Order: sequence, then structure tokens, then C-alpha cells
Amino acid sequence: MATNPFSYEGKRVVITGAYSGVGAALLELVHDLGADDITVIDLKEPSGPASRFVGADLSNEAEVDAAIHAIDGPVHALFNNAGVAGTLPVRTVMAVNYLAVRRLTERLSEQMPEGGAIGITASIAGAQWAAHLAEIQELFAVDGWDASLDWIDAHPDLFADAYSLSKECMQVYTMTSAREAGSRGLRVNSVCPSPIETPLLPDFRETMSDKAIDWCIEQSGRVGLLPGHPFHPGDELIGQELLARTGSRHHAPRTVRAALVRCRVAQPRDDEGRLAHRTGDQTAVTPAC
Repeated sequence: MATNPFSYEGKRVVITGAYSGVGAALLELVHDLGADDITVIDLKEPSGPASRFVGADLSNEAEVDAAIHAIDGPVHALFNNAGVAGTLPVRTVMAVNYLAVRRLTERLSEQMPEGGAIGITASIAGAQWAAHLAEIQELFAVDGWDASLDWIDAHPDLFADAYSLSKECMQVYTMTSAREAGSRGLRVNSVCPSPIETPLLPDFRETMSDKAIDWCIEQSGRVGLLPGHPFHPGDELIGQELLARTGSRHHAPRTVRAALVRCRVAQPRDDEGRLAHRTGDQTAVTPAC
């Protein structure tokens, strides 16, 4: 048995959106932590150490379902990292950033053994979820992919900033799904990185404005960095402190590495060997985007 609580040795991992940016860094990190069975779901095949690539357009329901059906056997960790910026059409943003995440989570969690974990890349852009909670819950109650998109089309004012609303949905979904998942010994958490030097950053500047992005960077101290850059003091301690939590929305610190590690598939237990989970925590570290 691995003694490193961060180890992914012997675990089967699924990552969405690992072709570039945070997802590519996550793929390298999980591999470095011992995972030797990593499936990537994305439009383009990554150059990193994936064991298997499943090509899929996550804005397309049939392709999402096909990707799910292509994954057999147990899944110990699911990282819902794929996402698109608000420069794309509303239906595309909501399909990738909300509907695909929900479908992957609900279907693949059925293949997760006790102790499994689900990580969702959310955003501080979703910080206003409470102001739209009633509408988000109404959307969650809509049954079906196409019906959900029809509901979205019928509420254009609500989706004037589709990216932010999609991330509000992810923050609420993290909290609401954690209870049911916890009853089966699974954990659901989301992370909110600071602005990061990835191919999506120019799109965020276009839709959110340079002023908003620069404010986030100023509050964080610097633009977010991918693994390979120095840790900010305390990042790893924060990651360890969140080891056993579920239902949390973690505003990530300045470097991405600690944020990515938080949703690892370690199985913390109490003194009697029982799975030790915490539910409903809300933790903020630094402003992020």
C-alpha cells in the first residue's frame, strides 16, 4: 500500500481538457504522483503521459455519452477540467461548462468505488451564485440536455455573461452533489484558480475586461503559474488541510499545483479505519479568476 497520502499509485484517473493549459499540467502532475492509468477526454490528443485518449466534443451530448461508454472498469478520480470562455456561443459555453460536467459526474460516479473523488475546475467568476440560486436550481431541475438548452435560450438576460453563470452553476453543483456522493463514500470538490498564463487568458480579457483580470492578478500578487514554478508559502499545507473535505469550493492560491493536488484520490480514515469525510466546507484562500 502506498504510504504517500498524495499518491495515485494503482488508481484509474479520468481527466477532461488535458490538451493544454491547466489540464496539461494536471496530466503531468497526476502521472508524477504515481498514476499509470490515465484517460483523457478532449477534442485534441495531449502530448503528455496519457494512457488513453478519447476524442470528444463536450458540447455535443452524443459525443459526451460515447466518451462515457468508452470508459470501462473502476474510476477512482474524475477531474472535470475542460471548459470554454465566454467568447463562444451561450449554448456551447453552457453545454461544455455545465451539462457535460454534470453528465460525466453522474454517469462516471456509478463506476467509482468508495473513497473516489471528483474535482471540478470552477472560477471566482461564479462568486455571485447566491444571487441567482433560485434560477440555478430551476435549471438543475430541468430534465434532459436539449430541454436544458431550451431553458437557457428562454432566459437570455440571465446568460448575458454565460461564462460566469456557468461557473456559478459549478459552485452550486459542487455543494448539492456532494451530499448524495458522500452517502456513497465519494467526494466532490471544486477549485477556483487565479488568472493563469494559458491559451484561454486572452479570451477572458476580452470578455471580462483587462481591468477585471488585472485586479484579480493584483489581489493575488501575480498571474497564476503552472507546475514547475516555485510554490507560494503555505500552498502545500493548504492542500493537506483540505485532504478529507467534500462539497468545498476552494479559491486556489497563486500557484496551480497545490490546487490541483487537492482533489486527489487519497482515502483518509479515522482511528477505527472508517472513511473520514467532511461535508459542506467553504474555504477561500485568495481572489481568483
